[in-house]
Amino acid sequence: MSIEQKAEDYAVSQLTKNLPKTFIYHNINHTRRVVNYVKELIEGEKIGAKDAKILELAAWLHDVGYVKDNENHEQHGTKMARAFLENEKITESTINKIEKCIIATTKTIEPTNKLEKILVDADYAHIGNKGFLEVSELLREEWEQQDLMTFTDVEWIQENIDFLTKKHQFYTDYAMSNWQPVKDKNLAQLYKSLKKLKKEAKKDKLKAEEFNLKKQKSILPERGIETMFRVTLKNHITLSNIADTKANILLSVNAIIISMALSNLIPKLDNPSNHYLIIPTVIFVVFSLASMALSVLATRPNVTSGEFTKDDVKQKKVNLLFFGNFHKMKLDDFEWAMGEMMQDRDYLYSSMKKDLYFLGLVLHKKYKILRITYTIFLVGIVVSVIAFALAFKSQGT
Repeated sequence: MSIEQKAEDYAVSQLTKNLPKTFIYHNINHTRRVVNYVKELIEGEKIGAKDAKILELAAWLHDVGYVKDNENHEQHGTKMARAFLENEKITESTINKIEKCIIATTKTIEPTNKLEKILVDADYAHIGNKGFLEVSELLREEWEQQDLMTFTDVEWIQENIDFLTKKHQFYTDYAMSNWQPVKDKNLAQLYKSLKKLKKEAKKDKLKAEEFNLKKQKSILPERGIETMFRVTLKNHITLSNIADTKANILLSVNAIIISMALSNLIPKLDNPSNHYLIIPTVIFVVFSLASMALSVLATRPNVTSGEFTKDDVKQKKVNLLFFGNFHKMKLDDFEWAMGEMMQDRDYLYSSMKKDLYFLGLVLHKKYKILRITYTIFLVGIVVSVIAFALAFKSQGT
């Protein structure tokens, strides 16, 4: 297992087992986003393999300190990172660079070299992406749940504007070219929202303050939950698309291999002089067929019965958010069931949680089959090459 994979496993373990549930922004999903943005910057900035390894390790480890302390998590993170890396026999110079990258993510510290600038840009890359407003709501909710800070709508927008205009900047050329334009659009949207809210507040300031106070206490937790579901579902769908793409690649490659074998290699086996190629050819074709079959299994849809009863809805047993549970039902029955679910908050959130859970099961199955498929494909190529080599050698002797 590579050191990057070990760092990923370590980060996942720390941030899923030891991190309080109130961390709905600074969690493993944030770390995964930062790693992906780091990889994008590595490619965009044309970083060499050695520095790329340092950056990827720093990205996986930069927030593990949150399991120790919220306030000084960077310092705790460097200590935890050092202990992990020393245990993996990483050189002192590499550890020092990783520590400096992690410390550079502190808001009050200016990055001094390119590696630090890349990690800092990746840590705040959501500012230059379309989902900035949704992701920022997760941070707002996290602060509120931890009793750190509470904001009205106007205060939160102003806080974001101040941060984007006075405290944040992109350092790398790639981020300036690709993320800064989107950041400017997000900033414009914040100004627009702020102007609209202030205009409404002027009509009846006292009433607006009272309304916002009630809204702050009752609606904002709902908003954070809905944002969490929306972002998580989007991540699940993206991972599913990635799995399907990988399966299609394997399917296409093996189809080409088999078609070439059928047209060029197998017809020659009728010749007695080529009988020594039969066994290697069979091995070659069998492994390719196995890879194709598993690729198909990874992408094959599974549709359920598509029916439910009114008792199922009343007892909250059916998840109406998944098409496989209602595709055979009449429109009137489906509309009635959806109305029942939307009137019951617990039923609605329960259905959303079930939808997430079963999507996760599907992803697990896909990636498990894909891992087996890639292993079979790799083993098949190696075994086939060895078999052909041995066949040619035996024929030559």
